[in-house]
Amino acid sequence: MYAPDRDQDLRWIQRAIDLAALCPPAAGAYSVGAVIVSEDGTELATGYSRATGPHEHAEEVALAQLPQDDPRLAGATIYSTLEPCSQRRSPRTPCAQRVLAAGIPRVVIAWREPSLFVDDCVGYEQLIQAGVTVVELPELAEAARAVNSHLGRLV
Repeated sequence: MYAPDRDQDLRWIQRAIDLAALCPPAAGAYSVGAVIVSEDGTELATGYSRATGPHEHAEEVALAQLPQDDPRLAGATIYSTLEPCSQRRSPRTPCAQRVLAAGIPRVVIAWREPSLFVDDCVGYEQLIQAGVTVVELPELAEAARAVNSHLGRLV
């Protein structure tokens, strides 16, 4: 499993924040960026919300770029500016479930999902309960929130 030091985690989350800034703003959705990094520290895939469609989440976009059985995922880390969702308005699979299905053992986030669209996001808890290592980097939470200024004071 990729186990970078804190400086590397901060660098990859900053990369995800930069991707989140590319999101087309949407009144009913967060702007999120995600980066999947292999065990050897190589960037495997990236994504951001609504990159290829109006209902796509960042983790979903990044994971779609790799084969589901890609052996590199077993040692990878996914960096996401926001906690992977545990439920969705659309009938699509929540991102926390996608991460678990992909077998990614480590997730790094900048902030947890506030109760703006979902009363109680439990993606963080679902991942922990499944044995995934989850690291939160609160020092970059403000930068991750800033790309969501289109949502007003609610975030």
